[in-house]
Amino acid sequence: MSIVNKELHIRGMSCVHCQNTIQRKLKHTAGIKKVIVSYSKETADITYDSEVLSWKDICGIIEKLGYTVQKNNRRTNADISKTILVLVIIVSLYMLLQKFNILNLLVPGQLADTKMGYGMLFVIGLITSVHCIAMCGGINLSQCLPQDALEGTNNSKLSTFVPALLYNLGRVISYTVIGFLLGTIGMLLGGGSSGGLPVFLQGVLKLIAGVFMVIMGINMLGIFPWLRRLNPKMPRFLAIRTGTQKGKSKRPLIVGLLNGLMPCGPLQSMQIVALAAGNPFTGALSMLIFSLGTVPLMLGLGFGVSALGKKFTGKVMNVGAVLVVVLGLAMLSQGGTLSGLTAAAGNAGTGTAGKEQGADDTDVQIVDGKQVVNSTLLPGSYPNITVQANTPVEWTIDAPNGSINGCNYKMLITEYSIEYDFQEGKNVIEFTPTEPGTYPYSCWMGMIRGNIVVTDNSET
Repeated sequence: MSIVNKELHIRGMSCVHCQNTIQRKLKHTAGIKKVIVSYSKETADITYDSEVLSWKDICGIIEKLGYTVQKNNRRTNADISKTILVLVIIVSLYMLLQKFNILNLLVPGQLADTKMGYGMLFVIGLITSVHCIAMCGGINLSQCLPQDALEGTNNSKLSTFVPALLYNLGRVISYTVIGFLLGTIGMLLGGGSSGGLPVFLQGVLKLIAGVFMVIMGINMLGIFPWLRRLNPKMPRFLAIRTGTQKGKSKRPLIVGLLNGLMPCGPLQSMQIVALAAGNPFTGALSMLIFSLGTVPLMLGLGFGVSALGKKFTGKVMNVGAVLVVVLGLAMLSQGGTLSGLTAAAGNAGTGTAGKEQGADDTDVQIVDGKQVVNSTLLPGSYPNITVQANTPVEWTIDAPNGSINGCNYKMLITEYSIEYDFQEGKNVIEFTPTEPGTYPYSCWMGMIRGNIVVTDNSET
């Protein structure tokens, strides 16, 4: 017997599941005495009997699983080129997403409210599922690849679609449970409230979700290995369990359960309905019916991804990872706006693309000691205005028929503590600016933004 200890470097691992797959395969290989695979370090420490198994055999086993073995951890020119290309694609997609307000265009014109019946909530769920595809499509892609495709095995055709079913089952269960909890809270509060989560808290939740989405997507792409150390880690006993066949098969279900915590605008409107119901069972039923409405389109996407997964596993994973990063950046932008932790630097890609920061959309007139401002609401943009400090403002915003949608209907001007719901026709907003400066404001989802520029009297 000739025992050898060696370390090899493995490329292509996109998650801890890959680490567990390689480690499990090597442990069950004759001649392997000990093996420790590290996803974060991209290494495998192997103790083996060279009389039973050669080093070339070990490398072949790993490569058959779809990974690449290297002698060292140096980044090759091909790796650097791939990183640059992926970053260019991510930045380009993000800029297009913001410039053309794509996410805003996908927000349904009508969101759930407390006056709707169960049938209408199901219809709203169907309409909202388009937005679900936009916000959670990347995560859906990453979870709906069949596990046998990832490992190179060939199981039954039914198993190909199991991940999509489990992911959507997890979403439905999560939405229903949250509806029950919110209905209970509403009952304890005496019938619920239409206020929902504070805007600042919504912003913080979006920031946290955005950070995790960006980290998860980049780690799936494998372009910055050092970032893997920041990946959230589950307790060791759970990690071991998810390494088993039973545990890994339930991974899409777990991700689906967590999906109910995503800070999504249409979902938040539904949560307000459940809270206002003031009854745990009514709240749960409302969320259940709404979630079932979102299933057909999301399940169709999952089935499509699962069907393609066997043949195009790598490509689908990369597409999903890029979408996760891009949507994570969008989530960060929205969270920064809602929380006020980041100021809007201009309006490029926020519904007023191409305008300079603070550029006027309307004329201002002084009437009876007030600054009278007239603007028109557009579906994908808010107006920029310039006003004087220490002079009352009467801002009239005309909302023509068809201009109000599920995103722009509520405007938040944090600086002046204004939350305004638009109605068709004339909308009058009054405030008195005091300090000169540029004050960004946004819709309630942080997607559409504008600026209020306050100047000294002497500058006007």
